[in-house]
Amino acid sequence: MFIDRVKNGVECIEQIEKQPTDYYSLILMNIQMPILDSYYTTQKIRRMNDPIRSHIPIIAMTANAFAEDKKKALEFRMNDHIAKPIDMNIVIQVLKKYI
Repeated sequence: MFIDRVKNGVECIEQIEKQPTDYYSLILMNIQMPILDSYYTTQKIRRMNDPIRSHIPIIAMTANAFAEDKKKALEFRMNDHIAKPIDMNIVIQVLKKYI
């Protein structure tokens, strides 16, 4: 397993496109990324022509634990939502669903 860290949505898209098709198993996406926000970044990933890349599980991570925030993440086709502060038991439980 490899972990790559990017600073914003533009870098996220660039990394996905640069790596081999099946390189990423999962994306942990901070909701409040600069430059290209997480919702638009997710839309761009979901619209990729490659069916493997376009279906990478995306987990939203946000300080907002409100039901509306989770609903918005799911509406933008993120697969799940983890609220901050991070509870490692919840993180492990969510990760197990997707990898």
